Amino acid sequence: MTVQVYNTLTRQKEIFEPMVPGKVGMYVCGLTIYDHCHLGHARMLTAFDIIARHLASEGFDVNYVRNITDIDDKIIARAAENGETVDELTARFTASMHNDCDQLGLMRPTIEPTATGSIDEIISMIEVLVDKGYAYQGSNGDVYYAVKKFAQYGKLSGKQIEDLQSGARVDVDKAKRDPLDFVMWKAAKPGEPKWHSPWGEGRPGWHIECSAMSTMHLGNEFDIHGGGMDLQFPHHENEIAQSCAATDENFARYWMHNGFVQVDNEKMSKSLGNFFTIREIFKVYKPEEVRLFLISAHYRKPINFSDSELDQARTNLTRLYLSLRGLPEAAVPADEPYTERFRSAMNDDFNTAGALAVLYDVARETNIAREQGDESAAGLGAVLKSLGARLNILQADPEQQLRGETGDGPDASEIDTLVEQRIEAKANKDWGLADKIRDDLMTQGIVLEDSGKTTSWRRK
Repeated sequence: MTVQVYNTLTRQKEIFEPMVPGKVGMYVCGLTIYDHCHLGHARMLTAFDIIARHLASEGFDVNYVRNITDIDDKIIARAAENGETVDELTARFTASMHNDCDQLGLMRPTIEPTATGSIDEIISMIEVLVDKGYAYQGSNGDVYYAVKKFAQYGKLSGKQIEDLQSGARVDVDKAKRDPLDFVMWKAAKPGEPKWHSPWGEGRPGWHIECSAMSTMHLGNEFDIHGGGMDLQFPHHENEIAQSCAATDENFARYWMHNGFVQVDNEKMSKSLGNFFTIREIFKVYKPEEVRLFLISAHYRKPINFSDSELDQARTNLTRLYLSLRGLPEAAVPADEPYTERFRSAMNDDFNTAGALAVLYDVARETNIAREQGDESAAGLGAVLKSLGARLNILQADPEQQLRGETGDGPDASEIDTLVEQRIEAKANKDWGLADKIRDDLMTQGIVLEDSGKTTSWRRK
């Protein structure tokens, strides 16, 4: 079964054919580490986690590179504001990012290079571009890329040089030869981190970091380059200009961009005051519920954040775990049709919404089989858990997942005692007491579910 990928570069869906059969080189622009991760970061990180996982499950050997930008204007400003060093700040927020990723169930990338760990490669690429006439040093000491030297500039975003030129602001810094030119090396300022270079002490610009790190670890040309849709221009456009000019090769073959997180149908941003960190959301919702929410829409489409959407993800996850609850271990049946349906959805540009629809169908069939006393329920449950593993959901023990953390409610032993009292009350036909116990527990967020002579419970 072939994999199809929507390629932003060609603006169409294409059959995915890696450069080396069976192997995939994938570079994803990671985070600039100066604060805790927000939900927009979680969307990007989860989208490409799903893509890497699915390619691996289809038999590809995936070399997944995701960088960390650990030197940047915002990082320097935040460290100064906090009264700490840049290294202290980036170490703290890198640890925070890793913790958020682990809770979201993201696998670590194969390689996670940092900008400060790639200075030699960055300088080498800038040197090549200067030697080839694509870059120059301005009067202020900064080194700039000469955009008009690269004839294909705009091929990713579809922007025309003429349109960009007419819309460009007059550059107050006359060090640039053209307002469209962008900086690759910034001359050192007092008190800022700096490195030695042929152009004097300074530090790299953002765009050159990714060009250097991607080619350093994947070669001059590789299969997939990904990131958020907001990076398409100018960041990814500038990466193409730098990398192709430096290497005379095509750089990335497939460009993939995930959609924004929106709040009330507006893009989430600090300036709009609708900004939510992952750790804030984890105070209310379980990480697996957040993960299910993030994959409930196709990765290229925007996803709207709201309590109701996350509540729906919680309900859907509960529904799936309820289907698995109490089922004995079983092997996946050899002739089940669901895996091929799931693969078909995921191979169609990683359509997680379609894949989840298959899981909900399996859950429904599992419930029907269980109610009918059909032995196929266990096999269907095995299918559900197997397909869930491909999305890294449904791998927890159903009983533990449904009973959840104690929080402010009664603990498990208290609930078990009350359930036994209710069973005894029902046996004695004391329906008033039985109903009171059920209703009291419901007010504390505990749902009782009767099945014959047995009663199970879960947190609402």
